[in-house]
Amino acid sequence: MNTMRATVAALVAALFLAACSPSGNGGLGSAAATPPGSIRPTLVPTLDSSNLRFSTSGWATDFSTTSVDLAEFLSGGPGKDGIPAIDRPKFESLADAASWIDPESPVISVEVGGQSRAYPLAILIWHEIVNDTLGGVPIVVTFCPLCHTALVFDRQLDGTVHDFGTTGNLRFSDLVMYDRQTETWWQQATGQAIVGRLTGSKLTFLPAQLVSLAEFTAAHPGADSLSRDTGFSRSYGENPYVGYDQADQKPFLYDGVVDGRLAPKERVVTLELANEPIAVPYTVLMSMGVVELGTDPDRIVVFWAPGTRSALDSAAIDGGRDVGSSGVFKPSAAGRSLTFSRPDDTSNRIVDNETGSTWSVTGRATAGPLEGQSLEPVVHGDHFWFAWAAFAPGTTIWTGK
Repeated sequence: MNTMRATVAALVAALFLAACSPSGNGGLGSAAATPPGSIRPTLVPTLDSSNLRFSTSGWATDFSTTSVDLAEFLSGGPGKDGIPAIDRPKFESLADAASWIDPESPVISVEVGGQSRAYPLAILIWHEIVNDTLGGVPIVVTFCPLCHTALVFDRQLDGTVHDFGTTGNLRFSDLVMYDRQTETWWQQATGQAIVGRLTGSKLTFLPAQLVSLAEFTAAHPGADSLSRDTGFSRSYGENPYVGYDQADQKPFLYDGVVDGRLAPKERVVTLELANEPIAVPYTVLMSMGVVELGTDPDRIVVFWAPGTRSALDSAAIDGGRDVGSSGVFKPSAAGRSLTFSRPDDTSNRIVDNETGSTWSVTGRATAGPLEGQSLEPVVHGDHFWFAWAAFAPGTTIWTGK
């Protein structure tokens, strides 16, 4: 109990530190994919201000238009933009990134329009949102530490490019964003507009992965990385949520019902297949290495490989334990359908059974007849279980049995 109290106190302090640290930046005025978490509980909106646990002061949001119950929002501590988004990102070479974070440090890997970029969690854990343009496409890269949701969206909607910031509020412990054009509020986990003028709209998810810097560099040697030169003063590389990812502990600032089929903060690979939500526990992936789901033409393959550290474990992210990383792909390359397995050895290699080529967790063939070929990525997430289940309560948990 004392450990839990200490953890909660540290998290509260971290959130207020993020809000109060000096800043030097101001704000800025696709391939279709089925968004994970699009299934959510049926909710009844309310405008009773006596039930609100957040302030409406300073907002131009239309709070009379909402698809959810406003009583479900909870202040996370910092106010509007208290955790500042990065609006004018700067970039550095992967060699420069490797000078301050370890090869096993987790990064969000994004590839759009033939251009790739790494977004280190060592930076995102302090900002949660990056408004960027990659491959000519305006994107928003997001990370909610409390839910372990690293999700990327196309920020164009009906011909308008939107810029996003943090509301300072949470719903089911998940980051609630807002766009600066209309001040509509958006649920990060689902990409849905839930309060304000654009309520009912959805952002398009873009495929992204949480992998190590080393895996990203091997797959995209000519790419670049988000730089620490953000215009803000933060302890980049440090984790303000020390010990938060203990699987059996209750999530912070969450008062919903936890689906007890798995531990609250067990890591799961999350996706929708044939419009049905599916979660594959990391514990299953670690033991198998490869999981195949569905049937043709909707068949997909899920990879797991060691070598990526947890960002939410130790005080220094580079000191976090190895939790590995996942990738979800369509299993075909070079015009042929493939099946995959992990040989019975200690190398954690993933091979295709048709050619014997070796594949990385990033979906690249690294050796064998198909060397240099790539699998098409599928939109997925690497959530804490409670966070996915809150928005997709009908999820099937794949156990391999």
